[in-house]
Amino acid sequence: MSPLCSLLLGLALAAVPGVRGACPQPADLKSANGTRTCAKLYDKSDPYYERCCGGAEMSVQSGTDLPYLPSGWRNVISSLVVGLRCELVVWSSRGKSGKRHKFSSGTYPRLEEYRRGIFGDWSNSISSLYCRCPPPGPRP
Repeated sequence: MSPLCSLLLGLALAAVPGVRGACPQPADLKSANGTRTCAKLYDKSDPYYERCCGGAEMSVQSGTDLPYLPSGWRNVISSLVVGLRCELVVWSSRGKSGKRHKFSSGTYPRLEEYRRGIFGDWSNSISSLYCRCPPPGPRP
């Protein structure tokens, strides 16, 4: 196989949905005491999926409502993971205004891949958020 074919095959495999690299799985999002975490936010992503979900991280619990992100987190989030059966709603401006996007349960290693209007993407564009998970059901 020619080197060009090998390179193209490697690029095609890297672009396959489900390849999530270093990001945790949604089912693995738990705090130190074992309670479920709604989402984890990261300030680093990379063209290589195995290097995504790096740098500083912020854990968000269910019911967290942040119309103003903490200092150092406004417009820096570039990777995120949303826990099972949870949903993260983000806005491009402070005070929960501007463009809005809803991320359901899953892994989002490169927010550059998610469009924010015609000319933008969601990498380094999140200024406020709300995260929620349904309460656990009764045990049989």
